[in-house]
Amino acid sequence: MIPGGLTEAKPATIEIQEIANMVKPQLEEKTNETYEEFTAIEYKSQVVAGINYYIKIQTGDNRYIHIKVFKSLPQQSHSLILTGYQVDKTKDDELAGF
Repeated sequence: MIPGGLTEAKPATIEIQEIANMVKPQLEEKTNETYEEFTAIEYKSQVVAGINYYIKIQTGDNRYIHIKVFKSLPQQSHSLILTGYQVDKTKDDELAGF
């Protein structure tokens, strides 16, 4: 992985779903919506002073959201922070840095 560069898209893992679940309340607060379906589909990562995860989330029939989550370095606090999101995405929309 190149520092600062995004990886290729990979299928979401259990760990990625757990990360998404942990920031779901932050997203629901920002979008003022409740997501009954919240399934991580794929992700990209980026090494910075920690790791940025870009995750494609399915929230319904052909309804997707892209989220950006920052995970700090191990010696820092272990909190996950939702640092960005994009709504009104489709299954075919590519995950990109934002």
